[in-house]
Amino acid sequence: MKRRYLIHALFGLYVVGTVLFVLAMVWAERQGLSREWLGGICLTGSIVSYALIGVYCRTTQMDEYYVAGRSVPAFYNGMASAADWMSAATFISLAGGLYLQGFSGNALQAGGFAYLLGWTGGFCLVAFLAAPYLRRMQLLTIPQFFEKRYGGDWPRRISMLATILVTFIYMVAQIYGVGLIASRLSGVRFEIGMLLGLSGVLVCSFLGGMRAVTWTQVAQYVILLLAFVVPASMLAYHQMGTPWAAVAYGQQIDKVNSLELHLLASGQEQEVADLYGQRAQLDLQRIQDARTSLQRDRVQLLRQLQELKDANADTSTIFAASHALSQLPRTESEARAQWRASYAANHSYSQPLAGMPFSAQAFAGSPHGSAEEQRAFEVSRRNFLALMFCLMVGTLGLPHLLTRFFTTPSVAQTRSSVAWALLFIALLYLVVPALAVLLKYQIMHDLVGTRFGQLPQWIGLWSRVDPGLLSVEDINHDGVLQFGELHINADLIMLAMPEIAGLPYVISALVAAGGLAAALSTADGLLLTMGTTIAHDGYYREINPKAPEIRLVMLSKLVLLVMALAAAYVAAHRPGEILALVSASFSLAAATFAPAMVMGIFWRKASGQGAVAGMVAGCAVTAGYMAVNSTRMQHWFPWLGGGHLWWDIQPISAGVFGVPVGVLVLVLVSLITPHMPEPGHQEEGDFPI
Repeated sequence: MKRRYLIHALFGLYVVGTVLFVLAMVWAERQGLSREWLGGICLTGSIVSYALIGVYCRTTQMDEYYVAGRSVPAFYNGMASAADWMSAATFISLAGGLYLQGFSGNALQAGGFAYLLGWTGGFCLVAFLAAPYLRRMQLLTIPQFFEKRYGGDWPRRISMLATILVTFIYMVAQIYGVGLIASRLSGVRFEIGMLLGLSGVLVCSFLGGMRAVTWTQVAQYVILLLAFVVPASMLAYHQMGTPWAAVAYGQQIDKVNSLELHLLASGQEQEVADLYGQRAQLDLQRIQDARTSLQRDRVQLLRQLQELKDANADTSTIFAASHALSQLPRTESEARAQWRASYAANHSYSQPLAGMPFSAQAFAGSPHGSAEEQRAFEVSRRNFLALMFCLMVGTLGLPHLLTRFFTTPSVAQTRSSVAWALLFIALLYLVVPALAVLLKYQIMHDLVGTRFGQLPQWIGLWSRVDPGLLSVEDINHDGVLQFGELHINADLIMLAMPEIAGLPYVISALVAAGGLAAALSTADGLLLTMGTTIAHDGYYREINPKAPEIRLVMLSKLVLLVMALAAAYVAAHRPGEILALVSASFSLAAATFAPAMVMGIFWRKASGQGAVAGMVAGCAVTAGYMAVNSTRMQHWFPWLGGGHLWWDIQPISAGVFGVPVGVLVLVLVSLITPHMPEPGHQEEGDFPI
C-alpha cells in the first residue's frame, strides 16, 4: 500500500515538474533566451531526466532486469506500453503520412487511416488472443513461449532469430528518428545528434533493464502527450477559436477541400506540373540510352567547369560546379537507378496537387468512373485493407510489445493494462488526423503564394539538416511559391509543425522533445528485447545452462551495446522513410510470429515441426516478396527485373501473403507430425484449450 502511494506521489511530482519546466522555457523565450539555448536545454533536460531514472532503477537481478520483477501496476504498465508503442513512426511520421496520403494514400502507396485503424485494432488482438495467456505462463522472453509450448530447440531458435530480425529493423527506424531530432535541437550533424540521443537509450536500458525502461517510458509518455496535445490545441485555437483539435478537424477539412479545388484550377500550378512532366520525359530519355546520356552530362559539366575557371568566377560557383560533377553516377547501372528515382519523383510532381490525393477522398480513382479510374480505386482499396491487416496482425507478433505485458503482478492486471494502453493511445490518435488537416490548411492558405525572398527561416534550417526532408524550387521562375514547388518529407511534417504554424520556438523544442521521447521509449524496449533474447535464449539455453544470473544480465548489457552501435551504423546511411521501415517490420512480425503463437495457444494439435515450418515459410514469403520488389535489390541484382507485384499489393504489405502461407504450412505439417510437446514442457492450465 505504501509503495503504491509512493509511486502515485512520484508520478504527480514528475507531471507538475514537467509542466513547470515548460512554463519556465516559455518565460525564458520571452526574456530573450536564444533558440540554440532553448533547444539545447530541452534536449539535455529530457535526456538527463531519463538517465536519472535509469540510474535510480539500476539492477543486476535477472527477474528485475528482464520483467521488472512482475510488479508494475496496470495503470502505469498501460502508460509505459503506450509510450513503447508511440515510436518515431507514430510521433514523427504518422501526421506527415496523413498529410501526404489523405485517407488511404493513392494507387501506388497505401497509408493514411490504415495506420490508425491497423495499430489500434492490433491492440485489441493483443488483449484477446495473446497477452493474458502469455502472462499466465511466467515467461521472460517470447522465444521461451515457443520452447515451452512446442518443445525442442528449433522453435526457440527460429523465433529467436526472427525476434532479432524484426526488432533490429524497427530499431534502425527509431535511431534514425533520434538523429533527426537531436541534430535539429542541438545544431550538430545528423550522425553526432544520433549518438547523443542514443546515449540516453543506453543509460536507461543498460543500467536498469525492464525496471528502468518501464518507469522511463511512463515519464516519456507525459512528454509525448504534452508535445502532441499542446501545439495541436494552439493551432486549432489559432485557426478556429477552439482548443479542441478534433472539433476543428471536421470544419477545416471542408476548407482544405476547397483550397485543393482552387489549386487544381490554378494556371501557375498547372505550369509547374507541366515543367515537372518535361523533366520526367527527359529522365525517360536518359534511361533509354544511359551510356550516351551519362557521357553527354559529364562532357557538359566539364566544359561548364572549365568556362567558370577561365572567367575567374567566384569560388562558391566553381565549387558548386565541381560538386555537381563529382555527384554524377560512375556506372550505367548507377545512372539508371538515379534517373529512375528522379523520374518517379518528377512524374509524381507532375500530377495534380503534386501527386497528393484529395484529403476528403476515400480511395484513389472512382468506382463509377472510367476503366482506369475503377482499377485505381480497386488497387487503392486493396492496398489499404492489406496494410491494415499487416499492421493489426503484426502488432500481435511484436516481441518488444508482448514482453511489456510480462511485467504486471497478475493476469487480471495484464488485461487491465492493455485497456489502459488503448486509452492512452486513443488520447493521441484522436489528435493526429486533426493535426494533419490543420497543417495542410496552414500551408495552403498562408505559405503558398509567398515570394521566395520572404520564405520563413525554418525552410532553410531544415533543408540543411537533410536536403531529402525538404526542397523548394522556383521551377517556373515567377518568384512566388506554388504548392507544387514545395516538397516535404513525411518525417518532417510533425517536427516542423510549430514553425509552419508560427508558434513560439519553445513549442518547437517541446515537439522535438516529444519526438525524442517517442523514439527513445521504443528504442529502449527494442534494445532490451534483443539483449535478453540473445543472452537467455541463445547463450543460456544453447551454451551454458548453468550460467549464474549476474553473468546473464551482464551479457544482456553487452549485447545491447553492440546492437545499438550496429543499428546506429545502418541508420547513418538513411535507409528509407521511418514509416516504411516500421511497416516492413510489422509485416515480418505478422508472418513469422502470429500464426505459430495464436495456433499454439488455441489449437492443441499444433506441433513443433509445424510451428517451425510455418514460421520459416511465412517469413520467407514475406521477406522474399519485399526483396524482389525492392528498387535497391533490383539495382544490386538486375536479373531480378521488376513488376513482380501480386494483385498490385505493395511490398510493405507483404505479410498479407506470408500470414496465410504460415497458417497453411503450420496446419498441414502439424496434421502429419506428432503434436504433443515433449514431457515437462507444458503444464496443465497454461493454455485456454
